[in-house]
Amino acid sequence: MSNPFDMVLFGGGGDLALRKLIPALYRAYREGSLAEGCRILPVCRHQQDADQYLNVALQALQQHLRDGEYCNSIWTGFSQLLRPVALDISVPDQQWTHLSDILESDPERVRIFYLAIPPGVFGPCCENLSSKGLISKNSRVVVEKPLGYNAQTSNEINSKIASYFPENSIFRIDHYLGKETVQNLLALRFSNVLFEHLWDAKTIDHIQISISETVGLEGRAGFYDETGALRDMVQNHLLQLLCLIAMDSPNSMTAKNVRAEKIKVLEALRPLKGGLVDKNVVRGQYVAGEINGQKVPGYLDDLEGGSSATETFVALRAYIDSWRWAGVPFYLRTGKRMEKRCAEIVVQYKKVSHLVYDESAGNVVPNRLVIRLQPEESIRLILMAKKMDSLTTELQPAELNLTLSDTYDSFRSDAYKRLMLDAAANNSALFIHRDEVAAAWAWVDPIIEHWRETENQPKPYPAGSWGPEEANELLARDGRQWFNAY
Repeated sequence: MSNPFDMVLFGGGGDLALRKLIPALYRAYREGSLAEGCRILPVCRHQQDADQYLNVALQALQQHLRDGEYCNSIWTGFSQLLRPVALDISVPDQQWTHLSDILESDPERVRIFYLAIPPGVFGPCCENLSSKGLISKNSRVVVEKPLGYNAQTSNEINSKIASYFPENSIFRIDHYLGKETVQNLLALRFSNVLFEHLWDAKTIDHIQISISETVGLEGRAGFYDETGALRDMVQNHLLQLLCLIAMDSPNSMTAKNVRAEKIKVLEALRPLKGGLVDKNVVRGQYVAGEINGQKVPGYLDDLEGGSSATETFVALRAYIDSWRWAGVPFYLRTGKRMEKRCAEIVVQYKKVSHLVYDESAGNVVPNRLVIRLQPEESIRLILMAKKMDSLTTELQPAELNLTLSDTYDSFRSDAYKRLMLDAAANNSALFIHRDEVAAAWAWVDPIIEHWRETENQPKPYPAGSWGPEEANELLARDGRQWFNAY
């Protein structure tokens, strides 16, 4: 259990806070991870919203918690931690006095300013925190993606925040890094000699990283149409997962050492510029289709009119020019309105070098390690084995399956809970350094620039499918195929 801290949730009445942050803090309180005396200060723009906040938060918990998680007595205790505050983030007026009075009543405790607000307001918010004298030596700021629209705007936002907070007090969040299965990936790699010698170009044929969503715009039409899948998902989530899969072993699991290895991966990514973009990247946009037996509209219908070249799907082939990964393709894929919701990493091993069985034994399938991040969290290893109900030698794939929710009865993964508690404990190992953000944008920006220069149009794909056919052809040209979630 940590020492008492104050957490100020700017944007406390927004979708992220009510859907993710408040439930995560409730879970932390429920399991005893919040020290007595912690204070949570959701910031609302209007006094009326602050006055009604407890009712709104209660409804959000009842809607977004898992079955069996909500409890009236726990809510009664948790609600005592909530201290809603009304103020306009961009206006340094007298409304800030109430927030100041609460924080200054215990000036030595840790203060966490969580900016669950648009990036364009990060700067003014930090500036007002500074002008009101609320940034103490024990203050930290947590910022959500997206950090900018490109390398230039990202640098401007980071520079503005850095003028008020030192780098070691800035926690850039990527909730995928807080998932327990992602942490299990590191444990799997660096704690097992079995995989230590099976994690390079000598044994691995290729790696796939896919994040598919069944939802469409979900009320984010304005933001999404200006952003697109490459900026929204590839630049952060997918590249961060790529780093964890591909990085060399750090000297120790400290934030500094892990960060250094991740940056090496980003800097070793082979640039995709000019004609290489056309050969290695597919962008798509969903049209009307059917998901789970229900007809759903296309992207332009969700956008409510007009035309748009914004991609809702990206598939790409990347190479890491290092001794470990020379010649191994990494296939990244993400999209909206896909057939299933899933986040999955597939490590495909090479075929055995010599087949000792003849054709009558059946086809020998290469080994695969499948790490699923959502919806359920599991690790599967596909091996070849003899069929047990046959007297003749017949081979078939068999699975070693670790489903975390089955293995650990009390397992309840909550990435935001993990990351907020880490920020309170000043543990930045699972957060993103400014240099990582810059390196990711440096790789992504030329792809976007090529699309702009060539007026590249996204390929249509029906909602409820696995994306445009061109994405399948991208792998088929290499003699490979996507492993779609089962």
